[in-house]
Amino acid sequence: LHTPMYFFLTHLSLADVCYSTVISPKMLTDLLFGNKTISWAGCVTQFHLFALFATAECHLLAAMAYDWHVAVCHPLSYVTAMSPRACWQLMAWSYLVASLSALIYTGCTFGGSFCGPRRVNHFFCNASPVLRLACWDTRGSQAAIFALAAANGLGTSLLILLSYGRVLHALLGMRSAPSRARAFRTCASHLVSVSVFYGSLFFMYLQPASRHGSRDKVASLFYAVVSPVLNPFIYSLRNKE
Repeated sequence: LHTPMYFFLTHLSLADVCYSTVISPKMLTDLLFGNKTISWAGCVTQFHLFALFATAECHLLAAMAYDWHVAVCHPLSYVTAMSPRACWQLMAWSYLVASLSALIYTGCTFGGSFCGPRRVNHFFCNASPVLRLACWDTRGSQAAIFALAAANGLGTSLLILLSYGRVLHALLGMRSAPSRARAFRTCASHLVSVSVFYGSLFFMYLQPASRHGSRDKVASLFYAVVSPVLNPFIYSLRNKE
C-alpha cells in the first residue's frame, strides 16, 4: 500500500523543493545583502516557475488525497486502482494542467507594457504586485487569473475535502480502536498540511485586488517557505504508520 504513497510523496517533495528554490535563495540574498534587484527576464522566469510548481502541488495534493481515500475505503481494489500506470497518469496530468495554467498566468501578468518606477512591492515577482505597475487596464487579466486560480484551487480542494470526508466516514466504522486512532492522526496531519497551503493560497489570490496589501507578504511566506518545509516531514512521518 505504501508504494503509491511514496511515489506521490516523492513528486510532492520535488515540487516543494522546486518552487521554494525559485523564491527562497533570491529572497534571502535580498534580505541579507540588500541587493534587491532582478532583471525583467528573471522576474518573468521566477513567476512562471513558481506558478507551475505551485499549481502542480495543488493537483499532487489532490492525487494523494485520492490515493489515501482508495487505500482506506476500497483496500481490495487498491492495487488495481492505484497501479503504477495510474500513478504516472495522475502525476502527468498534474504537470500538464500546471504547465498550461502557468502559461496563462504568465501571459496575463506580463502581457502588456509597464510604466513608472519598476519597484515590485513584494518578496518576489507575484501577479498582484507586478500588475500594479502596468500601464494598461488590468481588470481582464485579474479576472482571468482569479478564475484560473479558483478553478485550480477550489477544484482540487473540493476533491481533497470529499476524499477525506469519505475517509473519516470509513474510519468511524472501524472496530479496532488502535488502528482507528493511527488513521485519524494520519488524516489530521495531512489536513493540517493542506490547510496551511490552501489557506495562504486562497488569501493571496481569491480576494479583490484592491485588498491586497502588506499581509500578502506574510501569506506568501507560508506557501512559499513554511508549507514546503512541513509537507515532506508530515507526510513521510505519518505514512510510516
